[in-house]
Amino acid sequence: MPRLSGNRRRPSRGRADLARLRKQSEAAIARTSPPELADLPADFWDASEVVLPVPKRAISLRVDEDVLRWFKSRGPRYQSRMNAILRSYMAHMRKDRGRKGAA
Repeated sequence: MPRLSGNRRRPSRGRADLARLRKQSEAAIARTSPPELADLPADFWDASEVVLPVPKRAISLRVDEDVLRWFKSRGPRYQSRMNAILRSYMAHMRKDRGRKGAA
């Protein structure tokens, strides 16, 4: 597994070091958490629901070189962003079609 400075290890491709995380104290977790999580009410997670990701289907898609370059230049997970934009367009078109059908 790749190493970072000191004793910390970098997780391998999206996998957390669960054994190390389980050993962390609440104080250590609070100290390293983002500020927006500091003052969550005690009941914040009470109404939460687990939402499983929708399975994706691998396809071959041809896009213009400049389009691909632009998405890739925005960083990792460019395919997920492309999917999100296509999903947003699809939702908009469905909504628009519903309005035209009701007119």
